[in-house]
This record gives sequence, structure tokens and C-alpha cells, in this order.
Amino acid sequence: LTSTVPPPRPFPRLIAFRLRCRWTPSPSPPLRAPTPRHSPPPPRPRAATASPSAARGGGARSRPSDPAPPPRPPTTTWSSWAPGSSASPSPATSSSTPRSPSPSPTPPSPAPAQQAQGYVWMSHRTPGSDTWDLAVRSKQLWEDLAAEMDGLRAGGARESLGWMKTGSLLVGRTSKELATLEEKTKVLSQAGINAECLSASSLHALEPALCVRNDGGAMFLPEDRQIDVFQAVSLIEKINRSYSPKGRYMELYNDPAMSLIRSEVTGRVEGVQTSKNILYGRKATVVASGAWTRSLLHSFLGPNSTLDIPVKPRKGHLLVLENFDMLKLNHGIMELGYVDHQGDNSHSIHLSSTSNKDEHDAASISMTATLNTKGHLVLGSSREFKGFSREVDKSILKSIWDRAGEFFPAINNVHLDIDEDKEIRIGHRPYMPDGKPVIGFVPDMSNVLIATGHEGSGLALALGTAEMVTDMILGDPGRVDFTPFSIENRFSGTA
Repeated sequence: LTSTVPPPRPFPRLIAFRLRCRWTPSPSPPLRAPTPRHSPPPPRPRAATASPSAARGGGARSRPSDPAPPPRPPTTTWSSWAPGSSASPSPATSSSTPRSPSPSPTPPSPAPAQQAQGYVWMSHRTPGSDTWDLAVRSKQLWEDLAAEMDGLRAGGARESLGWMKTGSLLVGRTSKELATLEEKTKVLSQAGINAECLSASSLHALEPALCVRNDGGAMFLPEDRQIDVFQAVSLIEKINRSYSPKGRYMELYNDPAMSLIRSEVTGRVEGVQTSKNILYGRKATVVASGAWTRSLLHSFLGPNSTLDIPVKPRKGHLLVLENFDMLKLNHGIMELGYVDHQGDNSHSIHLSSTSNKDEHDAASISMTATLNTKGHLVLGSSREFKGFSREVDKSILKSIWDRAGEFFPAINNVHLDIDEDKEIRIGHRPYMPDGKPVIGFVPDMSNVLIATGHEGSGLALALGTAEMVTDMILGDPGRVDFTPFSIENRFSGTA
């Protein structure tokens, strides 16, 4: 819940994205945060998020007399939100997603993983699409930050961000898929992306463990990158915390947002009432709550509002195997079906989901495979609409493993003990039916913005989104066109 001021150098403008607000204790008795289902590890504060339960602030005039409660353990995430954690797609970490729960339902709080892989990839992007310019800008900002870390810190960007210059391979196993990749390579190359289409034999030379038919192949983007969500968020958090002594930054945990505060004279939103505090925004309030944004806005705006932003949770599983030496990878790899897997028309496999009876009635599985900076194998991925369910679905994990085995025969002879051999990550991506994030001012609220709906691209689009929000608040010209992401005339109640 934030307003911004231009940050000083030497750090990049949006990484030093800080907020000014005036804090006062709430006169109402504090509400207790829900008890996590799992016993948390020793508290490890996460980066502040512009969200209902972990509100970024700054310019605090005073501090609470009682000690702050320990931070809620972060949820595991996907390629999620960095200005605040995706994310994403789960609410509390990275990315990013700015993300935290609305008062109902309560967000999950499992024990944190030590690393969460994210992908700054262009291989599954489409030039000319509404999100293309935002993706290009975000990737450039990540590149700039990595270069700055290489120049400032021992260990450079790899140690600070988990930055890996692996490149990416988008794999097709049939002649039809290879033809699609050839066309995609041509389109990306014309848009200025370094892309190359590989035959099956050339692909085998790059990735000996990867098996495709002789008429298959891959598209290779050598300049695509990988990043670690937790390392990236820790860096942002460390930079932001350096401004705490100056009264320009504050983190609040276990303190969910309850309502907006409006001027009795003008009706203008002046801040946010949380369960324990009142936060007054000097310039703006940003609601960036991932999959929880819809219910939070409903509670903020009241029953008479017709605004409905249809963001909803899209659950995913990832499988992480530590020190798995049966498979060696040289690049980040995904199957072509992943491109459609992000939408609803997937070439990847579908599983019946009897417990999910909405318009999407199947779980979609597409192969992704990477090694992180510690050498652990990260396999994915699944997408399904099951509300805010946090349950581990062993059938999904088995399908992820079996799908990977179709591309990497070496693992087919390996027995996977679902209960013992791995780390499982579950997250809720903030899904939008039209495939675009929502970034912009709420109609009739000149100083309230929303940033949500990045689905599985929260981390990749994080820095461009943060820059866009900053430009909107400060009234600066946008480096990326705001229009495709605005709320006006896009949803019910905004016509």
C-alpha cells in the first residue's frame, strides 16, 4: 500500500522503489492473524509487499510501542512477483507479486523453500502482443540490475540474484511442432531477439540427455536468463531496509488491510485501515495482492460497487530434486506446449479433475526442466483451477515426473518416492482470462492503483511493472504503453 518518491542513485530506479506514508496506531483492538497450518521455522522477514497483510510503508512518524509480530513464513512461489512475490503466484513472497491475502480467504503459510527458480525468458513471448513491450522492458531492467550487481558486489549477480546465463530451449518433438518453431524463430528474429532454430541432431549436441524424434527440434534463445526468486527479493529487501533509518521504508506483517480511509470532505482515499494500524498514503495506494485482489477489492469497495476484476487463483506444482546426478542440463528447457499451457488451449497433457467443476475442468501439465544455482533439478509444471487449495496432489507430481521422462529417458529407470525424495512447491498464480496483467488506476479513485494478474510471468514482468506503477503515480511519460493493462472499459463496472 504505497506511494512513491524518486530514489537516489546508485541503485536502479525501480529497485529502490520506496514508499512514503504516515503511520498511526489503530484505535480499534488488533485482530489476530490466523494461525498457520504448519509450524513455522525461525522467522525470516521477507521483502515488504504492497498488500493487505504485509504493507510496505515509509516516512513513519512514530513506531508501535509493542514489538512487531514475527513475519509470516512466506509461501513458495513460481516465476512470481519481485517488487513485493510470484508468484507469485502465492501471495507472500517475491514476487511478485506484491501479494498477500485478503481478509478472506486466508493465504497459505507453508515452510519456505531455500530457492525458487524464475525465468526471464522471451522464447514463449509473441512480438506485437499486448505484453510484448512490457516483457522486453522488464528483461532489459533485469539485465541492467544484473550488470550493476556484477560491478558492485563480490560474487556478482549470480550470488545476489541467482542470475544464470543459461539461455532457453523451446522443444518440439514432431515435424509439425518444428514447423511452428521455425516460424516463431523467424518472428522473434525480426523483432530483434537472438533466436536460432535447431534440428534434432543440433539439439542433441547441446543437450545430450534430451530426446526428440528425428523430425523434431528446438528454438534456442542464448540470451534468456534464469533467476532465483528468494535471492532477488532478499536483495531488494536489503536495499529498501537501508532507508528505514531515514523514515522512508517500513515492513508490516500479520496486519491485514481491512478498509480504505476516505476524506469526509472530498471522498478521496487517504490511506488504509489495517487490523492494527492506519497508513496514510501521501501520493497513492497500490493494491497488489495477486490472486486475492478480487475479494480484497470487493471488501474495500463495498456491495454497491459494480467493479469486478476477474483475477483468480491458478494452482501449480513444482518438483525439486536435490543433488540429482542422473540428469545433466546445460540450458533452461520447456516444451512447445508450455506456450499454450499458459492459456487454456494446450498441446500438453490434461488430467481429469473431478474436484474442479468450473469452466476449466482439467489440470494441464507441460514439461519444464532447469538446474538452479545449487545444481538441484527443478521440474514442472502444472496449472489447474482449484481455488485456494494448498493440498499436494500426488497424481499431479507423478504426471510431472512422467512427462519429464518422455523427454529425458534417463530418469525413467529412477524410482521417485513422492514422500521422501523431493521438495514440492505449490503456488497460486493470479490468472486473468484475457491473459494480460491489470495495471492502472481504479476508476473514480484518482490515487488508488491495482497491479495484479501476471499469472506465471510475475517475476519476468516485475521490474517493468514496478516502473510502470511509479510512472503512473508520478505522472511521468511511460516507457511502455499503459493502455493495454488499464481497468477502464475492460471489466464490468468500468464502461
